[in-house]
Amino acid sequence: MLPQDGTMPAPATPWALIAAILLPPLGVFLSRGITPAFWLTVVMTLFGYLPGVIVALVLLLSPRLLPIR
Repeated sequence: MLPQDGTMPAPATPWALIAAILLPPLGVFLSRGITPAFWLTVVMTLFGYLPGVIVALVLLLSPRLLPIR
């Protein structure tokens, strides 16, 4: 499902991917800014480092799977 305006998030940069592995919310922030995707990653990182990394990488590598802007 695409967002209402039909745009997709920008593709992830290598720096955002490295940051997503080291500090998951930072990687999502670099790619998408402070959006619901960022806050989802913050919450998942609070549950544990590994869930945060998984969510961040999914958000960055397959934006069509979770099109949270």
